[in-house]
Amino acid sequence: MVSVSLRPTAPSSDVVLRAIRASDPLDEDLVPFTALGFRQEAGQTLVVPSPAGIKAPVTVFVAIDDEPSLEDLRRAVAKGLRAAPAARHIVVDFGDLTDDQVAALAEGALLTAYRFDDYKGEKARQKADEKPRLDEVTLVASDAKKRELKKAVDRGVAIAEAVCQARDWVNTPPGDLRPPDFAAAIESSAAKGVSVTVWDEKRLAKEKCGGILSVGRGSEAPPRLVTLSYSPSKAKAHLALVGKGITFDSGGLSIKPGASMQTMKMDMGGAAAIVAAVNAIATLGLPIKVTGYACLAENMPSGSATRPGDVITMRSGSTVEVLNTDAEGRMVLGDGLAIAAEQQPDHIVDVATLTGAAMTALGAKTAAILGNDEYFEERVFAASQEAGEAMWRLPITEEVTSSLKSSKIADLRQIGTKPHGGTLFAAAFLREFTADIPWAHLDIAGPAFNEGGADDYIPWGGTGVGVRTLVQVATQLT
Repeated sequence: MVSVSLRPTAPSSDVVLRAIRASDPLDEDLVPFTALGFRQEAGQTLVVPSPAGIKAPVTVFVAIDDEPSLEDLRRAVAKGLRAAPAARHIVVDFGDLTDDQVAALAEGALLTAYRFDDYKGEKARQKADEKPRLDEVTLVASDAKKRELKKAVDRGVAIAEAVCQARDWVNTPPGDLRPPDFAAAIESSAAKGVSVTVWDEKRLAKEKCGGILSVGRGSEAPPRLVTLSYSPSKAKAHLALVGKGITFDSGGLSIKPGASMQTMKMDMGGAAAIVAAVNAIATLGLPIKVTGYACLAENMPSGSATRPGDVITMRSGSTVEVLNTDAEGRMVLGDGLAIAAEQQPDHIVDVATLTGAAMTALGAKTAAILGNDEYFEERVFAASQEAGEAMWRLPITEEVTSSLKSSKIADLRQIGTKPHGGTLFAAAFLREFTADIPWAHLDIAGPAFNEGGADDYIPWGGTGVGVRTLVQVATQLT
């Protein structure tokens, strides 16, 4: 992991990264570069030999708006780092900064520096190690000795490290992170102050978690439910987090096309996000009780797999007519939400790579927010904006609610009667298990895995989406 430090003056380094605001007069030395297209437009970078007096051979200028948002700053530092790929030590000197701005720069730097090469062959790794690799970022602030600024750096680092942990899990090949493996990894990663319990398949049966068991029974690797608890003294609220953790989704007997399975190692991105968020909240010492439920299963076809037409009794006692085994995420989440609701927290948020329909509605980079409480949905949306994660609210309509209860042999249908509004129907299904506790559902099917090129601080592969929003929700509730 790249180290991040805070200093009052710039030390010697390979590169200095500086910001130019839209209204700043351009230095005389930089004016000639306007002929090459440099217009001080937000996001533009300019790489030049450093002026006299700067303790680095190269300076990267990044254009930003006059009043940049925190997300603008995260992306600005990302663009600067990507403009200097051979630097080992970069100094970021953006002038006077607030606590939140310092945290955003630290966060953006670490997220940009992320890489996942654990599975490269020895020759490829040796070749990669021969290339310069960023290992130090220094943030410059004139009042660097202020306790608040130091805490801001620590906050940015803690959140970024949590996101990177979620990314690592999502990127791990599915054969190496089956439910028992993932449960063990969660246990070993627990932050100080976080207690972990694991229910195996026998305990799940005893606890009548029919939804989780129905998804996992086609696999030789049995399902797990992992509960994480962080309970500081004088907690101001109790937040429950529930995550979908399908470590590989073949679709079960309703099997997916081969091409659609190639990235299905990412179907546990919701569980990765809630676990990482609990650990970050504990590391930050936020005065809020948080309980996380990671619902882990592998959805595979076999002679013991759940069949379309089966009726499953959920933890809540409701029965569900299964009509498509590729709609498995709502089954594991139904049990997780019911268990969370039994503890009567103040709020519940679940995170899941749940529906392709969310991508149809919002594209590949925006998550959907749905829920049962308009005020809480708005708070979650505001948290996502503060965190810099693209999300948008969708409704749960009467149309899908009536379809949900139209089964002739069970309490609930697992999928809708029409091919439209799949995201809305899935959320309506989940709402049945929330006991009217203020709840928000984050469908991260699109942004959880980036199949394109790196986008500022978003790498190829697992993105860790959801972690920053959940930490911000917890912060708001305190």
